[in-house]
Amino acid sequence: MANDPLLHRITTNPEIFGGKPIIRGMRISVELVLSLLAQGVSENELIADYPDLQHDDVRACLAYAHAVIANDSLDAVETAGK
Repeated sequence: MANDPLLHRITTNPEIFGGKPIIRGMRISVELVLSLLAQGVSENELIADYPDLQHDDVRACLAYAHAVIANDSLDAVETAGK
């Protein structure tokens, strides 16, 4: 899972949301996307509400959540300022 290219879309930056995982350096957190999906918002609705979001970004959030739950290495997640 750590080699999943989708995980490269997930980044962290201590200056954005206190370092929580975000999508491609944007101010859209993985937590927000997962929360909205859990509330029943469809992927297409997410894309419509957040035009900078791409379908692969949503898939990346799901891959990230899977990696966390599976205790996989998250070496692919890039931290800004490294």
